Amino acid sequence: MEPIRITHNADDVAARLRAAPDILVAEVEPAIYEASLLVEREVVEHTPTSGAGTLRDSIGALPVTFDGEVIEGGVGTALAYALPVEEGSRPHMPPAEPIMDWVRRRLGVTPDEVDDVAEKIRWKIARYGTPARHMFRDGFEAASAQAREIIAAGVARALARIGG
Repeated sequence: MEPIRITHNADDVAARLRAAPDILVAEVEPAIYEASLLVEREVVEHTPTSGAGTLRDSIGALPVTFDGEVIEGGVGTALAYALPVEEGSRPHMPPAEPIMDWVRRRLGVTPDEVDDVAEKIRWKIARYGTPARHMFRDGFEAASAQAREIIAAGVARALARIGG
């Protein structure tokens, strides 16, 4: 996923940034956070759920950082299994309990059928892996045009305040 870059006449912005970096940061940081919240919403909407919502609930906008050169925001999760959901997984034998929980929540089978159905799903994953869901990629793509507008407006506000 490529980051959103706003060029906005880069030489002009760079000169004004050197003249008044605090104003640029003060206007652009909240714009990047707002754009990150927009991307977060889209990623969450694109995220599959087992019914428990654990993965969806873990996704959030990251704090905006400024290292003196780059102002950066983002969206992420701390859950290790998010990457295999995003990119899919190779064949592997998953643990039984999460699959059994998923079967109980999503498939509406009788308690007597849970073990058998879960075992069949586990063996299918062991043979074929899992498909990629691309919730981060697709969420970012869905929000990127509007996110660019939000960030560009922040840059424009900063440039108007700085003058020059």
